[in-house]
Amino acid sequence: MSLTRSNGGLVILFTFIVALLLTIVPLPEGLRPYRPDWVGLVLIYWCLALPDRVGVGYGWGAGLLLDVLTGTLLGQHALALTLLAFLTLKLHQRVRLYPLWQQSLTVLLLLMLHQLINMWVQGITGRPPQDWSYWLPSLIGMVLWPFIYQLLRGLRRQFSVS
Repeated sequence: MSLTRSNGGLVILFTFIVALLLTIVPLPEGLRPYRPDWVGLVLIYWCLALPDRVGVGYGWGAGLLLDVLTGTLLGQHALALTLLAFLTLKLHQRVRLYPLWQQSLTVLLLLMLHQLINMWVQGITGRPPQDWSYWLPSLIGMVLWPFIYQLLRGLRRQFSVS
């Protein structure tokens, strides 16, 4: 099945829906700290791959949906993902040229920024500070980046999303 440019948005939307679903899938208590930031990874990929189609608006929309699905303060993830998309768009020409291991380090920094903003908002609302395991999703996202990149690039090529 070949999707045209007008239908390529469905593939992008589908990947965001899958990322949101992976974010809310119940996990045992011991595995919850290891859940990667699926929405952040998908947003970074699409902002790098198609900066003219996916940008700050997608970050804001995905962030609002993430806020609603996870029950966090409305706008918390929207703010963080909007900034994540903005920075990814600003760096996309440079990061696309990096080998995957360097892209993974950039992804680590972007995901840590996402978590730092969330921690800041939680601190403002009076929630207690987190321990070191709070940063594990960023590290796992960095490790998963080459696989996510290959998977989403394969989808993009298979359905001719451009």
